[in-house]
Amino acid sequence: MSVVIKDSTLKKAASESMDAFLAVFTNAYLEITAGVLNETTMSRLNGWQHSLLSYHFFREELLQGGFIQLIQNGYGCYIFHNPFAKVLRIVGADELSRLIYKAREIYDSHQEELEHETTEEEFYAMYEQFEAFDELEERFFEIEEACTLAIATYVDEHLSDFADITD
Repeated sequence: MSVVIKDSTLKKAASESMDAFLAVFTNAYLEITAGVLNETTMSRLNGWQHSLLSYHFFREELLQGGFIQLIQNGYGCYIFHNPFAKVLRIVGADELSRLIYKAREIYDSHQEELEHETTEEEFYAMYEQFEAFDELEERFFEIEEACTLAIATYVDEHLSDFADITD
């Protein structure tokens, strides 16, 4: 299934902000996958599209609730066990790539514990139990804007990897 985006939509979003520009793509990916990532929908996107969607989920979850929320909401494997960190290096977000690798070490060491279903009380207790994520989250907040700019610039320079652009 091909992702098709109108050039006029892209130009309008780009004139608003880099976030709006990237959202044009990720919203199209979410529509094609019906917001669900499973065996059926994963094949609807290529690797670049998955990487951009990974950044969307990563950023959204970290800004709202950090790594614990990201993992508890089911994105651990999607972020840590795919080439997301490697792609970040390719697009120029080197520091974020290193941050993902560090977070993966924590995730891999405690995956079962981090992914088990929790009560609300247990969920909040995980933030104290896994304080090792705190420093990584703080660093992400400091570099987030630069990372988003690097990703948006890369997407803009390689549009055909992310969607078919039409008039």
